Amino acid sequence: MIEKIVGASQSEVTALIQSVYREPVKEKLIGRRIKEIKDAGGIGAVSAIPQQAIRWGEIAVKSGVDIFVIQATVTSVNHVAERYRPLDLGAFCKAMPAPVIVGNCVNYEVALELMEAGASGLLVGIGPGAACTTREVLGIGVPQITATCDCAAARDFYFKMHGRYVPIITDGGMTGSGDICKAFAAGADSVMVGSMLARAEEAPGRGYHWGMATSDENLPRGTRVRVGVTGSLKEILLGPARVDDGSQNLVGALRTSMGSLGCLNLREMQLVEICIAPAIKTEGKVFQSARKAAQFMPDAGRDS
Repeated sequence: MIEKIVGASQSEVTALIQSVYREPVKEKLIGRRIKEIKDAGGIGAVSAIPQQAIRWGEIAVKSGVDIFVIQATVTSVNHVAERYRPLDLGAFCKAMPAPVIVGNCVNYEVALELMEAGASGLLVGIGPGAACTTREVLGIGVPQITATCDCAAARDFYFKMHGRYVPIITDGGMTGSGDICKAFAAGADSVMVGSMLARAEEAPGRGYHWGMATSDENLPRGTRVRVGVTGSLKEILLGPARVDDGSQNLVGALRTSMGSLGCLNLREMQLVEICIAPAIKTEGKVFQSARKAAQFMPDAGRDS
C-alpha cells in the first residue's frame, strides 16, 4: 500500500490516503504492536484522538504501554461535542497509570490548564509541519518560537506553584538542526520531528512524507511531500554528517550550538538570550545564495 501512495499522482494521492485510512484501527493490533516495540527494546507509546482515548487507553494499559498520547489539531480541557461524550481530561489523566502527553496547544493559558488537568507533557504547535496544511485550510496557527516561549513560560509558572515539572515538546516546523537548536533556546524540553526522519534510508515512505490529517474524510489538512533520502537514521541523528545543510548529525549540531553559547545543559540552553532576526541565515551568504540559484539554471556549474 505504501508503494501505491508513493506512486500516486498529486491529484489522486489524497483520495488514496483517505481510502487507506478509512479502515478502522483493529484493537487487537494495539497490544500486538506495543509488544513488538517493547520486545525490540523500544518505548511503547499509543496516540489517540480524544474520542478514542478511553477505549484505546484501556487496551494500551493492559498491554503495558509506557506513554499514552492524546492528540488533536487543538486540545483543551473544555471540550464540547454533540455526537459523543466529551473526554474528561482531568479524570483520564488521574486514572491513567502511564504518563499522558497531551496536544496540541500554542498559548500560555491553554498550556497551564492542560498541566493543571494532569498532563505529563505537552505537544506544542498548530500546523507548522512540512506536510501539514492546517494553517492554509483553517487559517489558524502560531509561529513555533512564539508558541514554545509562551508554553514554556506556563511550564515554569506551574512548576513554581506546584513543584511538578511538565516537559514542553515543540512539535513540527523544524527543517534542520538549526531549527532544533532554536526550539530548545525558546524553552523546549524536547522536539518532535517528522520530515527530517522521513528522509532516512530506513523510513517506510521511500523519500515521501504525508501529514497526519491527510486522511480526514471531510476536510483533509495534510498533503504528501517529497523529502528525498539524505542518509541512514544513524547519520541523521548522530552523524558523522556528509552534507552541510543541517539534515544530518542533529545531536552533534545541538551539542555544538550549546557549546558555542556556553551552555552546560539543556536548562541553560533554555535561558539563552534570543532575538528576532529573519535574515540570520542569509546575512553575508551571497555566494551560497548564488550557488543555490545556479542549481536551477541550464548552465549550472559551467565556468564563464
